[in-house]
Amino acid sequence: LHMGKTMKEDLTVVAKYIKQLYPPEFNVFRIYAELYHNYFASQAKKNAESHLEDKDIYLLLSWVHNFYPKEMRKDHALAMELDKVKLGSLLPSSLSKELEKKYLDSEEVSVKNSLSKCLHKEIQRWKEDKEPEKLNGHFQSELLGIFVIQSIYSGQKRAEDISEAMGKELSCRLLKELPAFLRSYRDAFEDFKEKSKKHRYYKPILIANINNCWNFR
Repeated sequence: LHMGKTMKEDLTVVAKYIKQLYPPEFNVFRIYAELYHNYFASQAKKNAESHLEDKDIYLLLSWVHNFYPKEMRKDHALAMELDKVKLGSLLPSSLSKELEKKYLDSEEVSVKNSLSKCLHKEIQRWKEDKEPEKLNGHFQSELLGIFVIQSIYSGQKRAEDISEAMGKELSCRLLKELPAFLRSYRDAFEDFKEKSKKHRYYKPILIANINNCWNFR
């Protein structure tokens, strides 16, 4: 953040005041821009090659795909000048792809685990001597229906905030996880229906789960 702010502020000063003090053939703005970019890129590469936590990978990819090319380099005071310089990306393509794969793999596993934990909690709730919650006057599992959908949507949105391509890639992956989750949910529910007919709230639990189907659709 500090490097980005410094680069943006300093290049704005160069564009507005300093380049006019030199002959055009000196290409003063280009020299400054390339030096700043090369330093920034070297630091980004150094970070990318070190051991990064998932949140660090997300932040670095956000800089590579979003903050740096869109917010910094498209700033109204700099866009015209920077378009002439053609600085390129903060990271080499191969390194960027490697980080993208790590992030997508991690996010996919994270969402998958969240769905699994959610289903486990729901199955435990069926076993309790407790009536299901009502949502708008109808029996429904807010935990299962809403949490599952939010988990998938949030994962897609986070990836999309990095880049549209990553959002699409994760969307494809998670839409493969959803049928697998729904099959597990169906199997668990069928098991409950067969083995728990004497449950005090057997009928309300059945109704709650049937009502969940509308959310999943």
